[in-house]
Amino acid sequence: MNLCTDADLGYASQRTRFSSGQALLLDQQYRLAHLPLVAPSHPKIIASKAGTPYLMGLHDTVTSLVLPVPAALYDAPALLELVRELRTASFAPKIAWGILEARRSRLHATLCSSPARDERFTALAQLGKLRIELRGLFSGSLNHGRLYLKTYPERIGAENALVRIQRALNARVTDLYPVGLFNLLDDLTVAETADLARLIDRWWDQPILRFDVDRLWLLSARDDLVLDAEIVDTIPLSTDRCGAPTPS
Repeated sequence: MNLCTDADLGYASQRTRFSSGQALLLDQQYRLAHLPLVAPSHPKIIASKAGTPYLMGLHDTVTSLVLPVPAALYDAPALLELVRELRTASFAPKIAWGILEARRSRLHATLCSSPARDERFTALAQLGKLRIELRGLFSGSLNHGRLYLKTYPERIGAENALVRIQRALNARVTDLYPVGLFNLLDDLTVAETADLARLIDRWWDQPILRFDVDRLWLLSARDDLVLDAEIVDTIPLSTDRCGAPTPS
């Protein structure tokens, strides 16, 4: 299977740049969109901000086209090992562990927001199923406080399969498809930040789960953790609709 690499994707260029002796502080976007959902009494919460729709982490309903991730991820041996290491890390008490289970049935990577629902959706069925591999751990250049797995799609010919979908819908082309799993409850100390940086380096290229995708979701939610999300439609990528994505 010919999967995309870091040379094709934006993870390396958009990862958190950890510096020796520097602490990881929850950034403004995280304190506005995520912290109110995981630690509503935290003093650093940004409850609302002019020019944004957020109020204690909630916003107007947004519908996005997303790549579904099977809940079987939670039973993958590699993820269980990653979770074990996180639970024994110095910053383990600062992880919102309850959020992990709350998001089990809505795990996804976003492809585009507010897609136009027209005949192009129907045409996606001609693209066929695609293969995905998740690797991780990942912390990005924005939204400090959220930890992800990284999505590596297959290439179809010379093209990233997810870019092919975005172009078919005339959506903005992206090169970053993180799957959010873990949320921090507070800033990290210098020592805790160094521990996180070591874990990210150690897990960067580690495969977590490989699976096939034969459909996308239209996912509607009023918060960025999709805690209240609803799957409003499924969009087939194949004329053979044989069920939900399954691990392999």
